[in-house]
This record gives sequence, structure tokens and C-alpha cells, in this order.
Amino acid sequence: MKKRLLKVLSILSWPVGCLLLAILMWSLLLSRLSDREAEIGKTAMQEARAHSKSYADQLARSVSQVDQITLNLKYYWTYTNGHLSVEDQQRQGLYPTAALLYATISDRDGTLKTSSLPLKNLVNVAERDYFITHKTHPNRGLLISNPSVGLRSQRTLIRFSRRLDTADGTFDGLVMVAVEPAFLAPSQDDSAIGKNDFMALFKQDGTALVSRTTDAIIARQNIFKSLPAFTGDSGVSVMPGSVFSDGEERIVSWYALHDYPLLAVTGMSTKDIYASFRERANDYTVIATACSIFLALCALVGTLLSLRLAIRKREAEKAREAYGVVTEGGNDGFYMWRAVRNKDGKVIDFEVLDCNERGATVFGKNKAEFIGSYMSRHYSPAYFVKLLPTFQKAMEVGFYEDEYMIPDDSPLTSVWLYRKMVRNKLGLVITVRDISEAKAHELALLEQINTDELTGLHNRHWVIDHLHKVLNEAASERRGFAVLFLDLDDFKNINDTMGHSSGDMLLRSVTQRLQELLAANAAAAAAAPDNPRPQLTMKNELVRFSGDAFTIIQQQTGSIEDAAQLAESILQAFSRPIMLSNQSVLQVSLSIGISMYPRDGDSVDALLKHADTAMHAAKSDGKKRFRFYQPQLSERLQIKLENENALRLAIERDEFVLHFQPRVNTATGEFCSMEALARWQHPVRGMVSPLEFIPVAEETGLILMLGELIIRKACAQLAQWRAEGLPALPTSVNVSSRQLNQGNLNTIIATALRDYAIDPAQIEIELTESCMMADTLEIAEELASFQELGIKLLVDDFGTGYSSLSQLQRLDLDVLKVDKAFTAELGVRAEGEVFFNAIVSMAHALHMTVVAEGVETVQQLQLLQALGCDEVQGYYISHPLPAAEIPGLMRRRYLFPVSPLTPA
Repeated sequence: MKKRLLKVLSILSWPVGCLLLAILMWSLLLSRLSDREAEIGKTAMQEARAHSKSYADQLARSVSQVDQITLNLKYYWTYTNGHLSVEDQQRQGLYPTAALLYATISDRDGTLKTSSLPLKNLVNVAERDYFITHKTHPNRGLLISNPSVGLRSQRTLIRFSRRLDTADGTFDGLVMVAVEPAFLAPSQDDSAIGKNDFMALFKQDGTALVSRTTDAIIARQNIFKSLPAFTGDSGVSVMPGSVFSDGEERIVSWYALHDYPLLAVTGMSTKDIYASFRERANDYTVIATACSIFLALCALVGTLLSLRLAIRKREAEKAREAYGVVTEGGNDGFYMWRAVRNKDGKVIDFEVLDCNERGATVFGKNKAEFIGSYMSRHYSPAYFVKLLPTFQKAMEVGFYEDEYMIPDDSPLTSVWLYRKMVRNKLGLVITVRDISEAKAHELALLEQINTDELTGLHNRHWVIDHLHKVLNEAASERRGFAVLFLDLDDFKNINDTMGHSSGDMLLRSVTQRLQELLAANAAAAAAAPDNPRPQLTMKNELVRFSGDAFTIIQQQTGSIEDAAQLAESILQAFSRPIMLSNQSVLQVSLSIGISMYPRDGDSVDALLKHADTAMHAAKSDGKKRFRFYQPQLSERLQIKLENENALRLAIERDEFVLHFQPRVNTATGEFCSMEALARWQHPVRGMVSPLEFIPVAEETGLILMLGELIIRKACAQLAQWRAEGLPALPTSVNVSSRQLNQGNLNTIIATALRDYAIDPAQIEIELTESCMMADTLEIAEELASFQELGIKLLVDDFGTGYSSLSQLQRLDLDVLKVDKAFTAELGVRAEGEVFFNAIVSMAHALHMTVVAEGVETVQQLQLLQALGCDEVQGYYISHPLPAAEIPGLMRRRYLFPVSPLTPA
């Protein structure tokens, strides 16, 4: 019942979860929109209030100025007893024509007596409202009239007038100052007024004097249907569209002038204020609706998948029950394993979910205690590490089967097992069968078929099959190997003169001497400190090919020199006589032909045929010697010798210069360090690429002399920059494994630092991953000695070698330089970012700085910034430059290219 309830809850979790997400999304969206709308409204009201206040202040100054003019005119008219001439004042410039302001004085009959406008005709204003008002109201004071068209100017004017009285208080006329509406219009520029906004001036009785929109300044146009009641001297309010003649809702702010019956009003259209907000709100609503639809689809799909999964689980349980009945009675072991992964998703172990009794017995356990255990508990840690890659491969490809010989340190009780692994959703389904007896019989037959009965060596049948394997391995590892074809000189004569029994004894004695020679060579090569591939040393296979012919497959390095050295040692070994078991003493010799893979062929037949051809050529040249298949070998050796001599001479003549490539901080582009790179300035060929001379230096051992020269040159250059007052930036130099293995690199560097007075923190050492493969105490002590000096250690071209996490941790290195091949994958494939992120995380966990090599594009730089990479190096920042060009970069300091795409 409980299990069924859990299944129902699992199915319902999809629609319930998606519904909750949709509710949360809409709640957050509506809340955010509401807050934003309120914020916009508040800001708009503050802006409207500011506009109306500014306009009121402007009006107070303008009206006060006009009022002052009326008072002055009234005073001087009375003072001069009616002899004031406004025309004279006009001529004196008291009323500029561009001021939109006109002064006029009329007598008690309304006739204009003097004016700043020319009086060409007799003009009388006795019928005007403002004249009548002053005449009938002695105490009226300043009167502001409604806009009207002037009799003389024919312009719309707003008049400010005051009454003139005689000494006894009788009406004697009036003074007027008329202004055009623009004089009282707001002075703000058009950017302060929106398309549907307005700023207007009203009288206290509701009469509109001036209004300004984006289109024009208009007199007497009232955009209100009726002037609303403005409470208080100032205020702001949202007024509905029904109040306005155009039906637009607005935020209206008003401000009353204290000394005059005027009201400054500003109106801002809410449609314009909220236009951008509502457009964005509509976009968000559409997106939220789409997300809701997507969540609904997810709920539907998730529910259907949950139902399907529940059905499949039930069917799987039934199948497992049925399968258990079948497997318990069989001879095969059966297991179901669940994959256990680390945080990076890599399989690191397996948990036993199910097995049959036979499967548990294979591990020496019973079923009850075996189920629920982890496979790593049944093996030693070292053995489980060897075994795990096979299980990981099965997880990766989905299917794996093989016949497996059980090692001595395995807990399994069988000798040979057939195993088949099939990946399922949880991990692996495995069946095993004990094939020890069948395999023992098979191996006995193979041994008989592949062994030469006379000498006990492998025979021709075996070597042809084995050569196919060697060739495939060499092709996959991109290395060479040699096939040596040995033939006894004049063996036929021995058979003819001494009999076949003596010939057989001779063949067994030759076999013994060859075996002793190969074993001695293998032991010497394994003990050599400069052996690059000790794991191949013991794979020099001796075969009796036919009759008196033997074959040796040399896999140590596959170089011509190694093959020649082996052939020479064989010839020397047979310079001594051979004593047969019948006490006969024979002096024999061999002729040897050698073919090289891949130079002389990429097939088994070609390599054997060419080695045989070369052997016959050796016999033709006089026997008792060896020959390579290609006759032009001497030419190649001569070229190699010339290259070595040229390189040695270049070191002696100091033809090498250093170029420097900057490393910069990934986030800021700050020039923080650089790498010193060797260049050969050949007197004839010009600049020679390192790809040409470094391999020659490595192979001939000249890398030791060249490496010391480069270290001293780097220190000398740092000292020169210091003398020039330039900043001291750490500089890294590359060190080869051969230099490291020499054992005195620490002394060379310490001497250079002392000679040029260089701080050890300014020199860094770049090691390839192959340097760390030599897991010796001497190497670890050498690296530790550098760090004791204060020199940082860098891992160069990380990812191209075979360094392990344990090696990085054990050697306590400082900087990880990721190979440019991984940088090139950034922005190309998603896996590139995932892999790079894993490297950065691992390095930072080991407290190592990460440098990305080969950064060539801004896209790569931006991705590396997002991934948290510490430093970058590559052509996007700078090519390697001569030392003379580096000071300019030091002074510039920040090296990111100036571009619109340059990251901030």
C-alpha cells in the first residue's frame, strides 16, 4: 500500500510542481509590474509639480515686471501732468520691439494719447471691457484682461491696465501694458513637454490666457471642458479623460501666484507616461503566458513519462523475478550492478543490486552478504584501479565481452572467465562463466601450434600473427619498430659435412646465445637512466622463422640507431666460436637484414619481405654484416650529422635570441608575466623555427647546452630591463625531461640567478607532462629544490600527456597551462567548455593558477572569463615579440586589444 502511494505521489509531482512554479512566476511578475507602475506614477507627479512650480516662478517675474511698468507709467503721467511721451521712451529703447510688450495711455474719453506703437489713426478704447471696468470701479487696481485682438496691432494681446485719476479722484483715463501670449508662455524647451502634455495660464475665474503644447503657443484655448476646482494654492492630481476636451487622462499640477489672480497649470498625459511600461508589461505577459503553456506541457509530458516509468518498473520487477528463477539453476554467474558516480559524473564504483548464488560463489561469498555491497570492497585498492577502466568502457559503449585471465591477486576463485556486460539505466547487467578447463586445453593446443619443437622458440606461424598485433599497437601509439631477419652463413655446408644432428645442435646453441644476448641487452636498457620507453624493453621477441633463419622484433624505440646497435652486438656475439654438446667447436657468422616500420612498409608481408631482401643484400656484400632495406640510409645519416654539427656550431657562436610572449590577467588584461621562447637566428637561413632545431637538440643531447644558454639569456635580459627601470615581471623558461634527468639543473639556474642578481621569484620553470612521468625520488627532490629557491613550477601543454591528479597533488606545482587544443574547442562544442571547467575546478582545488594557451579570439577570452580562468596567453593578446618590443607593453600595462568587442 505504501509503495503504491509513493508511485501516485511521484506521478502527481509533475502537475503539482509545474502549477506551483506557474503561480510563483505570475505572482512575482504581477507584483513587480505593480511596483514599477507605482514608481513611474510617483516620478511623473514629482515631475509635473516641478514643471508647474517653475512656470509659476517664471510668471511671477514676468507679471511683476509688467505691473511695475504700469505703476511707473501712472506715476510719471501724474507727475508730468499728462505730458509723458511713451513714443520718446520707445525711441530711447525703453520698450524693445522684440520684447512682445507694448505701452499705451488713454484719456478719460478712451482716446489713445501716447503709445509705444505708432498712432497713425485716431483710436478709441472707450467701448472696451477693461476701460469700462476701470471707469466704473475706482479701486479696481491692476486689471488683467482676457486675450483680444488689438485695434492697431491686429495681434492677440493680453492687457495689464491701471486707472488714472485727477487730483480730486475723478477718472482721468488709464495706462495699459499689452503683451503677446508668448510673453507669458512657459520658457521650457520642447523636450520638457510630451506629445499630449500642456502647460497653461489661467485666471482665477477660469479663463484661459495662454496654453503651450508641443505644437504651438495658443491664447484662450482651454483644453478643459470646464475648469476643475483646484483646491489650495498648489497641488497635483490624476484627472480622468472626461475633464479634458480631447478625452486624454492626465496628471495635472497647479500652482497659484501669490500676488496676482493667476494659476500656472501643467498636464502630463498618462498614456505617454506609461506607454513604455505598458509595452514592456505586455511583452512580459506574453512571455509568462508562453512559460505557463510550457509548464503545462512539461506537466503533461512528465506525468505521462512517470506513468510509463511506473509501468516499466513493474514489468522489470516481474521480469527480474522470472529471470531469478531461471538463473539460480544455471552454471553462469549473474549480477546487476548500480553505477556509483562522483560529483563530475565519472563512474568510480558499483553497488551490487542483485545476483544469483553462482555469482556470489565466484567471489567466495554467499548471496545474502554479497547483495548491497560495493565492488571496491572485494578487491585490493591497487587491483580495483586496474579493473575499473574495463567496467567504465562497458558503461561508455553499452556492451562489452571478453575472456579474462584472473590475476593471482584477484579474489575470484577461477582461472579463466568469460564475461559479458550490458549497460542498463542503473549500471551494468553482467554474466560470467568459468571457462578455465576449456581455456587450458585451448592454450595447450596454441602453444603446440606456435612453438618450434627443436629450439622451443615461437615459430613462423606465431610471428606472423604476433606482428599484426605489434603493427596495430605501433600505429595507434605512432611509434616505430624494427624487424631483424637473421640467417646463418653457410649452414648448408655444416649439415652436409657434419650431419643434420650437428646442425640441430648448432641451431639450439645459436638460439641460446641469442637469448642470452637479448636478455643482457634488455637488462642494460632497463637500467639506463635515459631510456624513454622502459616498458617496451623486454618485448624484443626472438623467433625461429624457418630452417636456419631467425627473426627478432625490436620494439624498444624503433629507431634506426637502436636496430643497428642490436645488429652489431649480434655480430660481435658470434665472433666467438660455439661449442656443441658433442664437444665440436664451430666458428659461425650471420647475415642480418633490417626493415623499419613504418618507413619500409605498413603490412606484415612487406616488413618480412623487405627484411629478407636486406639480409640477402648483406650476404651479397660479403656476409657477416647487416644491411637496412633502404640503400639511401647513408644519405639520411649524413643529413642528421650535418644538422647536429650546425646546431652545435650555432650554440658555440651564440646565434640564439629570445622572444617573449606575454601572459595577462583574464579579467583585466593586466600584463602579469611572460614566456621566454628560443629562436635560432641563422646567418644564412634567417629565423629558424623551434620545430626544426628542438627535436635535433633533444635527440643529440645538445638540449643540455642549449637549455643552459637560454636560462642565462633570460636572466641577462631581466637584469637589463631592471637597469632600465622597467617593472620586474616573472618570466618562464621551458625545461625538457632530459635537462631535468641530468640532475644539475638546480645548480645551473642558481648560478645564473646569482651571476645576474635576479630574484628567484622572477624565474619560472615550465615542465611538460612527460617530465612528471618519471616517478623517481630524484626528480621529486629536484623539483622541490626549485621551490625552495622561490621558483614557481608550471605544467606546460596540460592535457596532451599522461599526468594524473595524484602526481599534480604530490609534486605541489604552482601553475597549470592548458594546451591550446582545448582552448580551440571553446565556443565550438559544448564539451569543450565542460572539459575546461573541470580543469579549472581541479586546478583551483589544488591551489594552482590556470593559464589558457592559444587564445586567439575574443569569444574564447569571454568564455575563459566566465569559466574563472586566471590568465591567458595567445595571439589575441600578443605574438611572441623580440625583447626590444616588450618595454612598450610593460608601460602600456593592460594588453586587451581596443575593440568594440573587447570584454569589460
